[in-house]
Amino acid sequence: MSEGTLVFGGSARAREAAIAARLSPGHAVIVEGLADPHGALAACAAALSPAPTIARIAPGCLCCTGNLVLRVTLQRLLRQRPPRLFIALASSEHLAQLRLWLSSAPFDAWLRLDAQEIDLGSTPPHPQMQGQDRPL
Repeated sequence: MSEGTLVFGGSARAREAAIAARLSPGHAVIVEGLADPHGALAACAAALSPAPTIARIAPGCLCCTGNLVLRVTLQRLLRQRPPRLFIALASSEHLAQLRLWLSSAPFDAWLRLDAQEIDLGSTPPHPQMQGQDRPL
């Protein structure tokens, strides 16, 4: 069973740096948003062997509009049985709903959410909900 850690709050750069500081070979990461090719996560992943699996999901609420994409991505990653899976969220707006969803069937058989989430501070409402797209 994979350990799951939710990472939220702060900027995209801060979330990726927090994950990079905890990343080990064989881990998996789901990141909401565009890639920063020069960021801490990209540099850390390139230095590890075996390389961690990093999946990116287009910005949007993973509980609402991104639900199907997240489900498919989760199933693909969890079949690989990574020891740890980080899920980085741009907004903590529906965090309770996402926790409940990840703790229910079928994901409860593959994933155990870590009690120690990584909260990087206040999270503004999701950029797409405000009609503005914020790059990394």
